[in-house]
Amino acid sequence: MKNKLIFRSFNDEDYKTVFEWWSWWWGENKGIKRNILPHNDYCYIIEKNNTPVASAFLYVDKNAPVGYLTFMISNPHYREKDRRYIMEQLILNIEEEAKLQGIKFVFTVCGNVHVENIHKKLGWTIDKSTPAYESFKYI
Repeated sequence: MKNKLIFRSFNDEDYKTVFEWWSWWWGENKGIKRNILPHNDYCYIIEKNNTPVASAFLYVDKNAPVGYLTFMISNPHYREKDRRYIMEQLILNIEEEAKLQGIKFVFTVCGNVHVENIHKKLGWTIDKSTPAYESFKYI
């Protein structure tokens, strides 16, 4: 089937692919360590015609119906015009998965205006009162 999108959870080979994307976008070896990411069930990837296009991760609070969507990344070599649409589909599918898990509130930090605009289009509240920067540190 032409132009088929597949949304799925990670398999064991996906981490290597996504780490290469992080290295391309963020700099060599700047990706998130595997043991810091959620279980494969909460690591998501979307493909078009068997080509991985984008990925994101959902951390789930075990004591409250809250999820944190983060580390969204896209394939730097996928330059088709439908890239933004596919990223929108990734977020919408993660929202549906979150609902199935009983999550009622999802939040994120947008790393750039393009991702912010995608979330805005999908009905997310964008708080412009203060700048937001995603920061992390291994301790």
